[in-house]
Amino acid sequence: MGVGDNAMWVAAFTGGTAVFASWVTNLGNVRAARVQVEASVQAQHRGRVRELRREAYLELMERAHVTGELYRRIVDAFHEISNPDQQLARLEDLRSELREAYAPLMQSVRVVVLEGPSTTAIEAQAVLDAALKVNRCLWHITRGDTDARARFDEVREAYLQRREQFVESARAAMEAP
Repeated sequence: MGVGDNAMWVAAFTGGTAVFASWVTNLGNVRAARVQVEASVQAQHRGRVRELRREAYLELMERAHVTGELYRRIVDAFHEISNPDQQLARLEDLRSELREAYAPLMQSVRVVVLEGPSTTAIEAQAVLDAALKVNRCLWHITRGDTDARARFDEVREAYLQRREQFVESARAAMEAP
């Protein structure tokens, strides 16, 4: 083998090594790009989930506030209207408003249950369950159940507590990574 043959082998080996190194580099770049794209997609997904949860939580808080405001008006009717017939008429009007407010509240709870997480979903369902108890108690009041008036204050207070517990749960869920 002559010097020219060695130079040829060295050139071929060097060229082959360069091609191989280029292929390895490109493979690494492709993998790095894929990892970067996957990380970006995951970050976008987490952001979207977070935004959907935030919207669901805010909607439920708004609906729960509307319901709580109607409960406050019931308490006002107890204190401001002394005539039993007028008080009953006002309570029936408020029951009608509560029926209209209950469906959107229930829908908001369903969305929160769907969006999660489970701890917030449980608290949302507890708000709905508490609202149902208050609404049933009001129905008993309008039917003349004398014990129902005393129970109303208890179940209304339980509703307000459940509403606050939901807010705390939602806040914690939004602060979680």
